[in-house]
Amino acid sequence: MRKKLNYPFIYSLLTVLLIMACSKKESIRIQSIEVIEEVDTVETEVNISNEVTFFNATNVVDNYVLINDAASNSVFIIDKNGNHIHDWPLGSERLGNDAFLLPNGKLLAMLEVENPSIGLGGFGGKLQLLNKNGSVDWSFEYASEKHILHHDAEMLPNGNIIIQIWEKRSIEDAQQAGYIGDTAVFPDGIIEIEPNTKEIVWEWHVWDHIIQDHDSVKENFGSINENPQLIDLNYAADELAGDITHANGLAYDSVNDLIYLSVNFFSEIWVIDHSTNTAEASSNLGGDYNKGGDLIYRFGNPTAYKNTVGQRLFHNNHYPNLLKGDDLGNILVYSNGAELEQSTVYELKLPEEFTLEPNSDNEPDVVWSFEHPDLFAPKVSGAEKLPNGNILITEGDFGLWEVTQEKEIVWQYQKNGFYWRGYGFDKNDPAIISLELEL
Repeated sequence: MRKKLNYPFIYSLLTVLLIMACSKKESIRIQSIEVIEEVDTVETEVNISNEVTFFNATNVVDNYVLINDAASNSVFIIDKNGNHIHDWPLGSERLGNDAFLLPNGKLLAMLEVENPSIGLGGFGGKLQLLNKNGSVDWSFEYASEKHILHHDAEMLPNGNIIIQIWEKRSIEDAQQAGYIGDTAVFPDGIIEIEPNTKEIVWEWHVWDHIIQDHDSVKENFGSINENPQLIDLNYAADELAGDITHANGLAYDSVNDLIYLSVNFFSEIWVIDHSTNTAEASSNLGGDYNKGGDLIYRFGNPTAYKNTVGQRLFHNNHYPNLLKGDDLGNILVYSNGAELEQSTVYELKLPEEFTLEPNSDNEPDVVWSFEHPDLFAPKVSGAEKLPNGNILITEGDFGLWEVTQEKEIVWQYQKNGFYWRGYGFDKNDPAIISLELEL
């Protein structure tokens, strides 16, 4: 039977140590967890340092974590004691969001260009492969008055790279398309580049798949409810001027050749058929699903396409993390819960066959979720599953949590920063071995 820690002298000692070693915010958060979370008396070991807290050390996965901290403009690897195992010197380069360690030990990083023409939150403009010492192995820039790279990128099994872009559409073009605002708009897109030639070999654009029910004499007029495969041009028109979708993360399903796109302002994840060619991706025909570049599936917020059925799960979201191995077919998503002031981590079971019908429940099943009164970050953030089933949660403006499948908090890393994601790596992972670290 699980019960609360019930030794008064341990609690008193913990309180004193918290006051001495932690910031005011840390003290409040950790004490609240001590009261709320039930832990096994025998198994629990609490150790407190300036940055790391073990709530149950025996259940913590002894691995490394890659951390991207935009606040300090740093990318580094820590062990579970908070020790820095490796830091990448970025020099004058500024992080644009994602930085991911590849199996060959190189860092794939989105970086900011200087003086961008499109400066929406999360802009980058430059993607680089960095060596262990921070030197540049490869670089690709895509930034002009008409477009810019932003947020996230992923290397495909064939060595190509898919990258998110924003592209600018003028006020005139936007209003002719049925936009209700009076600004230029910046819809999302995805490009795929061949690294050696830097040629764009495939692309997909939101602008090719929009619909609006605002003005019958303008383009793209139709019933949003009856066309769930299309994207409501005006759904997020009241967010930030012209930033009408604000996608913030992507993932690639190599088994089915699909791209999952996290779309923050729609509080949804969209599924796009990557088996199309570029011409098909701009249409509604072609590809393995014969829907061209129309959405073959979407989930998280039925109201985004005026669906009358299905439970809304997401209130803004980040990191569409497709799981592997025994969890293949599941996805982890961090719902920021901005207006709720409560974040939630979901593990969802994706349908074996995608159906997207009007006035039908198109939402996936929830197989696991985690909330805590102290878990709330309105921006960035994410979640990963560790080898033993524990979930590594990045709370963007706090740090990281490790929780068990039973929802016991076993470890936290807290340090002032702005954390995009935390990526867990086994100590014998090829990416770690390739770094040849002197430990």
